[in-house]
Order: sequence, then structure tokens, then C-alpha cells
Amino acid sequence: MIRSLLTSLFLCLCLLASPALAVAPDEVLGDPALEARARVLSAELRCMVCQNQSIDDSDAPLAKDLRVLVRERLVAGDSDAQVIDYLVSRYGEFVLLKPRFAWHTLALWAAGPLALIAGLFAIVLALRKRSSQAAQTADTPVARLSEEEERRLRALLEEQG
Repeated sequence: MIRSLLTSLFLCLCLLASPALAVAPDEVLGDPALEARARVLSAELRCMVCQNQSIDDSDAPLAKDLRVLVRERLVAGDSDAQVIDYLVSRYGEFVLLKPRFAWHTLALWAAGPLALIAGLFAIVLALRKRSSQAAQTADTPVARLSEEEERRLRALLEEQG
């Protein structure tokens, strides 16, 4: 019982650990070198339907069409750069999972570091404000009780025991 449960669990874990490639057997090229290039290119291209998934991982019909198109261009003799340029000319920069660094993508590339710098700046300002408030509190003189207040306080403390 336990052995079959462990075996089932092991098989499930193996299935979860394997890559979920959506490439159908009829898409695979006969030349292993071209197929390897096609796989590398497919991993860099975004599925226009799934958006945050490569065409290599997507089961969408458009992803299949793009995988076939990549393989057709490779068989026709295009270089990897030519295949990418062709797809970018047809679908725009959005087809790339990792956008190119150019003047029109500068905001995209700069947004992360700028947000990090702004966050660090905000933390520094907050810490400075907190330390200056603590220093002001420490420098503020403590108000003394009047003689009447001190007598009443002593009387209350004596009543309490």
C-alpha cells in the first residue's frame, strides 16, 4: 500500500518536473541542428495569445503557426537573427519575450532600476525622519509636577499600599 503510494507520488513529481513543451511530433525537423536552433528561437518568442509563455510552451494555434513559421524560415536558410527580424517585422517587438534594448524601449528597461532607487530613497527619508523625531523627543524636557501634584500623588500611593 505505502510502496504503491510512494511510487505514484514519485511518478507525479517526475511529470511535474519535466518541461511542458507543446511542440507536436509533426513539427519536429529531421535535422537535429536545425531543430535545436528552432527550439532556442521558440523559447525567445512570446505566444501572442498566452502572452507570458513562449511559443515553445504554448498549445495555442497561433503558437503552433509561429513554431512552423520559424522552422520554415530556418529550412529556407535564414539565420537566427533573420528569423527574429522577420517575426518582429510582422508582429512587432511584443513577440519577443526579452525586448531589445533601444531608444523606444528605454522606459521599459529603466523602470525597474528607477523604482528600486526611488524605494531606497523613500526608505532613507523615512529613517531620517524617524531618527530626527526620536532626537527631538529625547531633547524635550520632561514637565515637572507641582508641589501640590506631588503631594496628591504621594497620598494616592500611600492609600494603595
